[in-house]
Amino acid sequence: MKILCVSDQLDPLVYSNTAKERFKDIDLVLCAGDLPMEYVDFIVSTLNKPTYFVFGNHNLQEFSYYHKYASPNSTPLSIAEYAFDHGAKYAGFKVMREGNLLIAGASGSILYNKGLNQYTDRQMFFKLLKMVPRLIFNRIKYGRYLDIFLTHSPPAGIHDRADPCHRGFNSFNWFISKFKPKYMIHGHIHLYDIQDIRVSKHECTTIINAFSHYILQTD
Repeated sequence: MKILCVSDQLDPLVYSNTAKERFKDIDLVLCAGDLPMEYVDFIVSTLNKPTYFVFGNHNLQEFSYYHKYASPNSTPLSIAEYAFDHGAKYAGFKVMREGNLLIAGASGSILYNKGLNQYTDRQMFFKLLKMVPRLIFNRIKYGRYLDIFLTHSPPAGIHDRADPCHRGFNSFNWFISKFKPKYMIHGHIHLYDIQDIRVSKHECTTIINAFSHYILQTD
């Protein structure tokens, strides 16, 4: 399976009238946050492949449609209705299945200025805990908890930065150690230096920074 992973930047190779030909052999698209929904729309309509996304800490104009607590003065559309509009499935704090792939997602970044979709490590931990029953169900039915963990932020100490905005979540380290996804796809950390590390290994999990775009080839 060939997976297109994108995050944080409108990549001219993806946002192009040649994208359909360039990425014609893609089977799945994973969007790791901080992307305008118009960009997600373009990817879905151009490639016509299953697409999953999470929100980051920017481009949150439509976040309240998926999270009631984000906009107490408005009535969100239902997940099913709004997802149909974009043609992409929201994976934030959910466990989902795409063909033979088991996917879980987590939106947001570490709390740094009390902005929308920012969480303390403790808050993120309890959000992850809510997914545990479905993960246990996966283990019983499919023999494994998870294949892909799609997030915006990285784990603490892996691909993250020292500044308050770009620190990773310790709870993500716990999650991948406990539920052993084969891959973790994240965004949030921009890569501008060719020496920057994009792919790392932590225990059984390959951790990939999807900044701009990255092609994952997996069995």
